[in-house]
Amino acid sequence: MDHSVAEKDGVSIVTLNGDVDLESSPIAREVLLAAAAKKTAVLVDLAGVDYIDSSGIASLVETLQATKSNGSGFGLVQVSEAALRVLELARLDKVFAIYPTIEDGITGES
Repeated sequence: MDHSVAEKDGVSIVTLNGDVDLESSPIAREVLLAAAAKKTAVLVDLAGVDYIDSSGIASLVETLQATKSNGSGFGLVQVSEAALRVLELARLDKVFAIYPTIEDGITGES
């Protein structure tokens, strides 16, 4: 898994690429929680995620909870088909705000 973090319009954008699995999810968790600790809204770009397992999903849920507790926003953007299937199976597509583009995530429009 590769990742990058950028800031745009006061929003932290975390981009994850590749497989987010048991091996890589500790890194994803660390990066996501560091973004949440900034107390700015966090968007996670999942366009390049080929596979995500329950440990990766747990990292997303933990980050959602962290942003809720510090009063900032959280959303997923450009979710790949593979990641969306897992979110739908876990019924988390109803829990996470999911946006088609980064710009939509920043403005909060779905």
